[in-house]
Amino acid sequence: MRKILYIVPHCQAVGQEPNAPLTSEGNLQAIALADLLFGLGIERVISSPFVRAYQSIVPLSERLGLSIETDNRLIERVLCTTPLNDWRERLAESFTNLDLYLDGGESSRIAMARGIAVIDEILQQETNTIAIVTHGNLMALILKHFDDRIGYAEWEKLSNPDVYRVQFFNSETQVEPMICP
Repeated sequence: MRKILYIVPHCQAVGQEPNAPLTSEGNLQAIALADLLFGLGIERVISSPFVRAYQSIVPLSERLGLSIETDNRLIERVLCTTPLNDWRERLAESFTNLDLYLDGGESSRIAMARGIAVIDEILQQETNTIAIVTHGNLMALILKHFDDRIGYAEWEKLSNPDVYRVQFFNSETQVEPMICP
């Protein structure tokens, strides 16, 4: 079995709400993302249903003539439902303590499990090359599942829209960043 996933956090958006659209810069990033991914043999496109994620992959899906599948399990991870002055420190802690649960939020372990459930289903299906658009924190947690060296520092370095290639070949998994648009 050989499968390749291109995992992308959404392009620059005007906010964090589910219906927050891309900025004008984000729309340009989405076009550059399509340019980067167009010739890579992508057969399927899956996105978070949040507007900013969906809009990030529209240019590619249109060029490829593919519909965009949405999956609610790819939505933004909620760290906490109450504002935190030290949210970055708490987020960093959530990468080392995967069971850290803050008020109304979701632990890293639970968020990772829902993201990996999407990946596990993909690995059982026929398509071999898939683009997945999600959100930075969930993406970092998915990547951490396959490479434990990935953590808060890698999340902090992410820009919109960085692309990671995750290759599965028999029992081996390789995670690598791609040059971003």
